[in-house]
Amino acid sequence: MQLHELKRNNPLKKKKAPVGRGGKRGTYSGKGQKGQKARSGHRIRPAQRDLIQRLPKMRGYKNRIKDEKATEINLDNLTKLNLKEISKKSLLDAGVTKKIGQNVKILGTGDIKISVHIKGIKISASAKEKIIAAGGKVE
Repeated sequence: MQLHELKRNNPLKKKKAPVGRGGKRGTYSGKGQKGQKARSGHRIRPAQRDLIQRLPKMRGYKNRIKDEKATEINLDNLTKLNLKEISKKSLLDAGVTKKIGQNVKILGTGDIKISVHIKGIKISASAKEKIIAAGGKVE
């Protein structure tokens, strides 16, 4: 250090008030102006939480996904179809169902006079009795 490098403390010179914190960008400290992102302690909610809140909540032990309601077919409608073998594929071909994986249940309303063979379809107890009495088979 040399003599010409010395400076005296000037009591009249005031120190500038600190504005903003962090960074070298003046009063806003690189945060821009206003809004949620400019506030201290801002925290944007994660998108996962919003997705979880949109899920349907159901009572009980688990949140179960509801199955599609089964397409109900009565016995008197089966006689109108005039099919010997009734399966999900044959019902799809006949235009009763819209897709092969759709749930189907045969109900016992009405009478059946033809013998039919039913494969892989849910069936009510009364419908089963009437089909067997008419000479049909249920698998």
